[in-house]
Amino acid sequence: MAKRLRSGYTTGACASAAAKAAVTRLVTGKCCQKIEIPFPDGKRHSFLVHSCRECEGGIFASIIKDAGDDPDVTNGAEICAEAAFFDGQNIPEHHLHIENIILGGSSGVGTVTKGGLASKVGEPAINPVPREMIVQAVQEVESKKRVLIRISVTRGEELAQKTLNSRLGILGGLSILGTTGIVRPVSASAWTATITASMDVAKEAGLQEIVLSTGRTSEVGVQGLLNLPEEAYAMMGDYLEFSLKEAAKHGFQIIHIAGMWAKITKAALKVPQTHVRNGALEMVDAAALLERLGAEGELLEKIKQSNTAREMYEHLQESARKDIIGKMCVKAREYGEEVSGLRVKVYLIDSAKNVVSEA
Repeated sequence: MAKRLRSGYTTGACASAAAKAAVTRLVTGKCCQKIEIPFPDGKRHSFLVHSCRECEGGIFASIIKDAGDDPDVTNGAEICAEAAFFDGQNIPEHHLHIENIILGGSSGVGTVTKGGLASKVGEPAINPVPREMIVQAVQEVESKKRVLIRISVTRGEELAQKTLNSRLGILGGLSILGTTGIVRPVSASAWTATITASMDVAKEAGLQEIVLSTGRTSEVGVQGLLNLPEEAYAMMGDYLEFSLKEAAKHGFQIIHIAGMWAKITKAALKVPQTHVRNGALEMVDAAALLERLGAEGELLEKIKQSNTAREMYEHLQESARKDIIGKMCVKAREYGEEVSGLRVKVYLIDSAKNVVSEA
């Protein structure tokens, strides 16, 4: 029996727990080993407090993020909060004033520099639900006096380099994210949220075309061909159908799809989610499609005996059947147009980042 994957907590939930721990020390003078906070669904969850101490001008507390079994770049990161009573007249620049809370970002939390995101330009990249969670958690301890909270992430700027934040216009660190407080292991939520955010940024920039790539190799390959700004590129990974429908919702006029052979073949076979664990590429179906597209004789026999899509592609190359390769791209394009209702262009990229065929 397969092991059940363990859920974890979002950066937003950890930031909320750190903020409550810091304010608890600020109000009571005592550090908590554990801190409990409310979640959006009404349930309560407890967190181990990693650090709690006095700092210049207030109290510092932190939580080590446990993302469960989700392969998250922030798993194990130290999510921190500084708390101090605020008796000033002027709210510090780029801070949010929510009820009695003055909320800002500090080291390792990104700043929003492009429109179209959940936070406004100039604000810390702390999304709406995490903001609400932080306020609710802090108000369980102090609901009358004004409290200044600054969220930070240890090594956040370094970790952010492993994300798509810079493309989205979030600079200098990570985003404080989450809509439920819970990270579901190997869920699509992080990918799909990033895809949607990328398209939001593209629309805010006034673009009418969006480029969906299955990976970095494909994206680099098509960038050399298309004269489009950085905001036009959205890394869709395996979420083909979702991305096509999302592009239609955003009202783009043209969708460019860039991918390598296996992913383009899956699109041609109308596989909506192209990960190997979701609708694994059936060699029989692929061979049958290639036969309909013109493969025959010895080439067809080699294709039918192939173990992988890549092996099929190599046989097509060896036989100089660029016509069949091109027809596969056309089939992928037709699927994209069928799902999105928009004009679609498809680009086949090889491992050397070259565009070898397009439809």
